[in-house]
Formats: sequence, structure tokens, C-alpha cells
Amino acid sequence: MSDLLERLRGRGWRMTAQRRVVAEVLEGEHVHLTADEVHSRAVVRLPEISRATVYNTLGELVSLGEVLEVATDKRAKRYDPNAHRPHHHLVCARCGEIKDVHPSGNPLTDLPDSERYGFAVSDVEVTYRGICPTCATT
Repeated sequence: MSDLLERLRGRGWRMTAQRRVVAEVLEGEHVHLTADEVHSRAVVRLPEISRATVYNTLGELVSLGEVLEVATDKRAKRYDPNAHRPHHHLVCARCGEIKDVHPSGNPLTDLPDSERYGFAVSDVEVTYRGICPTCATT
């Protein structure tokens, strides 16, 4: 479960009504919404919120390191509030559904020295691809 609102309050981030609604929309487990999906859900809670405000707020959250911007293939960018727990993504190749996964092991240390080519590796992005159960039955 995301603790985005708590993290933002702990940082002293100015919590306007618009920012609060965007953060609330992003709360939850396996949340990977596009900016348009965030806007659609935010409008239900706060009808006057603009698309520009949603985009600006998402940009701020990414800059703060509180939300991850996830790009899979050529689909729209998605926003992941699970920014403080290392994880990978499992993506459905048909519908684009994304799930957070936490396999054992450390991909940073799993890369042998012979495959590092002198790089000081600081980050790893792993994306598993497949077909989700819903798409597999249709």
C-alpha cells in the first residue's frame, strides 16, 4: 500500500486541495495510472481541477522523488507512488496492466563484474512481460 500522503505531509509539502486530490488518487497498491486517468479520477473528487494542474502536480511529485514515472513500450507514461520500496514491474503485453513485483535477490549485485564493463552501476530497471489472466481468457 502506498503511503504517499503521509510522505508528502512529512516533507511539509504544501497540501492544496488540488495536490491532495492528486495524491489521494495515486494511493493504493499496484497503482500505475496515466496522467489522463489521474485527471479523470481527480475530477470526480474535485470537479474544478484542471488537466494542467494534474500534469504540473505529477511533475512535481516525480521531481521530489515521491512518484516514479514508468514508461512501458510506446504506451503513455504511468505514475507509480511506490517510489520508496525497490521493485520491478510485470506488464501485460496486450492490455498494458502493470503490477509491482518484488523478486528475491538484488539485481545490482547479480550483475557479474565481467558484464559491468567498468560501469559503476547505480540503478536497475527490470520489466517482466507476459499476458495477464484476463487477456489470456479472451
